[in-house]
Amino acid sequence: MSSKHKGHSSRMPEESSPKRSPQNIPYKDLPHIINADGQYLFCRYWKPAASPRALVFIAHGAGEHCGRYDDLAQKLTGLNLFVFAHDHVGHGQSEGDRMVVSDFHVFIRDSLQHIDLMKKEHPELPVLILGHSMGGAISILTASERPSEFSGMLLISPLVVASPEVATPIKMESYTSDPLVYHGGMKVSFVIQLMNAIARIERALPKLTLPILIRGSYLLMDTVQSQDKTLKVYEEAYHALHKELPEVSTSVFTEILTWIGQKVSAAGETSHT
Repeated sequence: MSSKHKGHSSRMPEESSPKRSPQNIPYKDLPHIINADGQYLFCRYWKPAASPRALVFIAHGAGEHCGRYDDLAQKLTGLNLFVFAHDHVGHGQSEGDRMVVSDFHVFIRDSLQHIDLMKKEHPELPVLILGHSMGGAISILTASERPSEFSGMLLISPLVVASPEVATPIKMESYTSDPLVYHGGMKVSFVIQLMNAIARIERALPKLTLPILIRGSYLLMDTVQSQDKTLKVYEEAYHALHKELPEVSTSVFTEILTWIGQKVSAAGETSHT
């Protein structure tokens, strides 16, 4: 299971009455980072038993939380990858009004902060980024700010078109029964931030050159300049391809693991030349 990097943060003194998560758990008992606005973000870490070959940051989608990626993260640790993630502001066990963000860039800023913390601990390891839906948008914009720092990007049904309903994951049973998932309607202010993000993505996409695996977005394939890019579309699949019917899910997992394994190997060879 995930190891607990407690208070793995740009540390601030704990207050006399300790900060608590929206679920009323003291953050001192939870792995967390503190973002530039002083908000506590709940983190998860999946550390492999052997020495890690690479770092993989997962950016979750709108309304959900990073715990929903446990199955995928566990499989990635089987490749000796150190996987890490956090609940975005206003999501899951992190602080912030539910599904509210002052500017979409806060998600990118916080992601870079977390990635930088992990890179500081593991400076020799390549970094890959994986995102689903809104997390795909976050991944694209995060990678575009540091184009030379990522060895690959994997996008599952990324939000790259102006269709707010696409931002909300399909409500399968595991989703609707998950207490950490936001089940309210999407706020107008949040939709506006998503639209702003899509406009930024349209400007960022032509500049991306890192290896990329995209699941389910033809638009991206035509726009991205990367020489190494792969598109897979599953006609019968839901939006959340990693939380699918067993036959689709198995093939998705297999392909994700194969692709990431290849990119990590390539990054390792580059670092040794």
